[in-house]
Amino acid sequence: MPHPAPPLPGTATVRTRVRIPLTFPDGYRAEAEVFTFHGLADGAEHLALALGTVPAGGTPLVRLHSECLTGDVFGSDRCDCGPQLRESVERIAEAGGYLVYLRQEGRGIGLYNKLDAYALQDSGLDTYDANTALGLPEDGRDYTAAAQMLTAIGAGTVDLLSNNPDKAAQLAALGITVGRRVPTGVHLSASNIRYLRAKVERTGHSIELSRLVG
Repeated sequence: MPHPAPPLPGTATVRTRVRIPLTFPDGYRAEAEVFTFHGLADGAEHLALALGTVPAGGTPLVRLHSECLTGDVFGSDRCDCGPQLRESVERIAEAGGYLVYLRQEGRGIGLYNKLDAYALQDSGLDTYDANTALGLPEDGRDYTAAAQMLTAIGAGTVDLLSNNPDKAAQLAALGITVGRRVPTGVHLSASNIRYLRAKVERTGHSIELSRLVG
């Protein structure tokens, strides 16, 4: 279900900027300028990583990536988060733009709750019904802080690297102009097919599974 329009964000400001060289397990390297912020609506320690150079007169490519410890750090195949993060860094570095890394583990329900939901998925529930069986929202993410961060770094108009229509809708409601939504690749594994199919069927994600599975 789509989220209701969130309130317009207050003002956030850039707190610090620091350069960090990134090296991924496959050897890919990129240079990031990492921004921290004051005044974010939820008080969490979100980050924005500037990658590449936006061409003069161009629109930055932006990815809102929700933290996933199991996928981003440990390489879990139960989701597509780790491969999406790796893909996003390279594509943004090529086009110029920002990776907004949001501390929203488990679509906003937290790490322990996410792992509890995994146990329910093992008994047959899909990723959304497992959340609601725990008395939690299907997707508890609010992108107010993301809109604040983009505004603070001067990215009021973006091309959004995402399969999720809710991200674009929330950003637009929060005053960020989304020029176009650019889908990520399809990162399919034997362990995440049910998860990806649920995202397509339940929340309209633009994942071209039909080309890969019957």
